[in-house]
Amino acid sequence: MSVSVPIDPPHASREEHVHEVHGTKRVDEYAWLRLTEAQREASDKDPHAQRVIAHLRAENSYTEGVLAHVAKLRERLYKEIRGRIRETDMSVPYRENGYWYSHRYEEGQEYPVHQRRRDTEGSSEEVILDENLLARGHEHFDLSDYEISPGNGIVAYSSDTVGRRRYEIRFRDLSTGVDLPDVIRRTSGGCAWADDRTVFYARKDRTLRDHKIFRHIIGTDPGTDVQVFHERDTAFGCDVFRSRSNEYVIITTESTLTTEHWILPVKDPLGAFQVFLPRREGHEHSIFHTPGRWYVLTNLQARNFRLMSCAESDRHSPERWVEEVPHRPDVLLEDVDLFKDHMVLSERREANTHLRVRRKSDGKEHEITFNDPTYVAYTGTNPEWDSHLLRYGYMSLTTPSSVLEHDMIAGTERLLKQQEVVGGYDPERYVSERVWATAPDGVRVPISLVRRKDVAVDGRAPLLLYGYGSYGISVEPTFSIARLSLLDRGFIYAIAHVRGGEELGRSWYETGRMEHKQNTFTDFIACAEHLIERKYADPRRLFCMGGSAGGLLVGVVVNMRPDLWNAAVAEVPFVDVVTTMLDESIPLTTGEFDEWGDPKDAEVFARMLSYSPYDNVHDARYPAMLVLTGFHDSQVQYWEPAKWVGRLRDHQKGKAPILLHVDLDAGHAGASGRFERLKEVALIWAFLLDRAGLAHEAD
Repeated sequence: MSVSVPIDPPHASREEHVHEVHGTKRVDEYAWLRLTEAQREASDKDPHAQRVIAHLRAENSYTEGVLAHVAKLRERLYKEIRGRIRETDMSVPYRENGYWYSHRYEEGQEYPVHQRRRDTEGSSEEVILDENLLARGHEHFDLSDYEISPGNGIVAYSSDTVGRRRYEIRFRDLSTGVDLPDVIRRTSGGCAWADDRTVFYARKDRTLRDHKIFRHIIGTDPGTDVQVFHERDTAFGCDVFRSRSNEYVIITTESTLTTEHWILPVKDPLGAFQVFLPRREGHEHSIFHTPGRWYVLTNLQARNFRLMSCAESDRHSPERWVEEVPHRPDVLLEDVDLFKDHMVLSERREANTHLRVRRKSDGKEHEITFNDPTYVAYTGTNPEWDSHLLRYGYMSLTTPSSVLEHDMIAGTERLLKQQEVVGGYDPERYVSERVWATAPDGVRVPISLVRRKDVAVDGRAPLLLYGYGSYGISVEPTFSIARLSLLDRGFIYAIAHVRGGEELGRSWYETGRMEHKQNTFTDFIACAEHLIERKYADPRRLFCMGGSAGGLLVGVVVNMRPDLWNAAVAEVPFVDVVTTMLDESIPLTTGEFDEWGDPKDAEVFARMLSYSPYDNVHDARYPAMLVLTGFHDSQVQYWEPAKWVGRLRDHQKGKAPILLHVDLDAGHAGASGRFERLKEVALIWAFLLDRAGLAHEAD
């Protein structure tokens, strides 16, 4: 379909709206782009919603027009990336409660088919859920979770067909394949079975906070479900799950920095939940049950966490807990997997995850070793407690995603499956590295890099620098089939592991949040300058990219150093920080005061205002920008990037285009379906290749 190229970007009228807080007036000329939830849901009838949507469609047309000359390249990239994916594929089965579970993809299908077979010789495959059938007729589909009842007869599954993270739970009789009449709406998506008739789930409030836990009895009207827990503190959200020991249903309620758990024996499904340990501000902990004993991963007197254990009767008495793994200032204890005679510790040091195996009976330990300088290692699906086999995953920037099985007694392992790259992939053609930049305050910041070996480090290569740096989330150096299309065209790809994540332990997070947030941004700029200095990047072809809170990072660094970047990509960017954090009707706001601060406090307001991308746009020669959002995004509302693009254009003193792409059928995660997502990747790659002067490959 041909698209006419507009001469000018769409005109968004400037309608003055004044925010006044702490004596400071902020003019928001594009506030009119915001729609209420009701207006969005009634968009086909609401005149203002129709006006806003018309503007968003005009933005899409403008983006298509500006990028019309790379349309062939986009199509080539899409076909190239899709062509590397094994369309007919199956996961490695795992055993649970007498069945082997797996999922498969079929050629041409967007979604997986979930299946199982009995753990008996000659048993046949049984389809649990076919997501392709469930998605039929919907532009968007997301299967959040499915849980099998203890007796293996019913599957509870949840789905969202809008993208707003409001999931509908249904129940399917696996003997007939027919859904039961029970339908529960506006849930978090997860649920926990106590027995074959009793299931617990979380329900959302108007801000999409998971605030109440209910009990549902199969065959009864969900309208009569009993509320068993109510989290009244708006900084907290709650969830419910079944313990791996299958002896408890556990409610977890948490804020950014505080956790509390409530427990109920499955043998008493109509009973009352009991608190595991009353919440204490700043106490974060996870609990794991094994027969007769609790294990607690806690930051109690342990900044980087330690592992404790206690008898079931001692859960209220931390002074009686036994230390199993002590705190270490240079190692972050991230997780633990417990087996009958083993525990597997997931530990992060020097930005990499290490897996340490300990035999509980005698304390003997060994570590699973990896050779890549930067990699991803994680424990996989291990539902059975009485086992000496550990399923774990591994990948790196040059190693495709792999599933391995480690014998915890013998210390041996075998590869069960490695992601196939159709058409062939030779990891020896690529090289990954870990280098370190120095931040303005002297702190060393790790950078993970990947390039083709024939791409020289001589200051002439285009480089894409990715970053995030919030919520203590570590950006993992994963393998990407799609990324090969950049690497094979001469790009170097780098990840800046800036403060705000947890790559270097808990202090790495704490020194990148709240009053220390500026470290996230200056770390990223220091990484960019280091890559130029070390000749990894052509200074004229340096690009940055980030999504959500990483989009905030992109927004800040293009304001701070617009001269540094050739172009920037911001996916679902959180850019109107002050306005959003002042509005407690918006999802996530109240739960994130511990991450960003509460701007009702004048000092916090001033701090946020100093870096909020929307508030700090100024006259400058901004780099080319590609900004992407989803109309139904519940985490970063679409109007933030839409307003930001309008203001950037108002202050753009250069000729580089500022582009907005809005997926009108998607939420925060973008398009659903494994192939539909690739179209967005192809758009981004084509934009970057064009800016790097490499779009000629479409000819």
